[in-house]
Amino acid sequence: MQIVCLDLEGVLVPEIWIEFSERTGIPELRRTTRDEPNYDKLMKGRLALLAQHKLGLPDIQKVIAEMGPMPGAKGFLDGLRERFQVIILSDTFYEFAMPLMRQLGMPTLFCHKLEANAAGVVVNYHLRMPEQKREAVKALKHLNFKVMAAGDSYNDTAMLAEAHAGILFRPPANVIQEFPQYPVVQNYAELDAEIEAASKKI
Repeated sequence: MQIVCLDLEGVLVPEIWIEFSERTGIPELRRTTRDEPNYDKLMKGRLALLAQHKLGLPDIQKVIAEMGPMPGAKGFLDGLRERFQVIILSDTFYEFAMPLMRQLGMPTLFCHKLEANAAGVVVNYHLRMPEQKREAVKALKHLNFKVMAAGDSYNDTAMLAEAHAGILFRPPANVIQEFPQYPVVQNYAELDAEIEAASKKI
């Protein structure tokens, strides 16, 4: 009884905020959890930038509607789901993710919610719960599942630590340096092989 938990952005789909930064020409929006370990600080900075530039949820959703999964992501995910239960654990928001989830075949997604006013201005964000990635893995372990997890950023490392096996997928050099205990893979074939190998050990 094994479950694979995957991060979303940077693993299956491009980083939404980086894409939005490029489309809007606002370089400060490029910061992600790969750069900033403090998620609250990161999100408050993003909301301040959106307010400063008078950009709202419809502007972000328009960019997301034109995005798609990373090349090979759906095939990798489809193959994985034939062998394992798979849950996407992400610090994105349902308001962002659903168009991309449809393109991935609607896998199960645990993430957060945004609060926008009638004009579409994002006024706040609401975490489903603190440390939701780690807590989800912990809960799955209590349900007697063996858990394998893969991610790319600082906000994935607690999930990797809690899982029976953790894997870094195309992480930045700073994350590799700070978390040398995890195997590093660079493509879906390597990730699939690492998950398969871990499933035989745990």
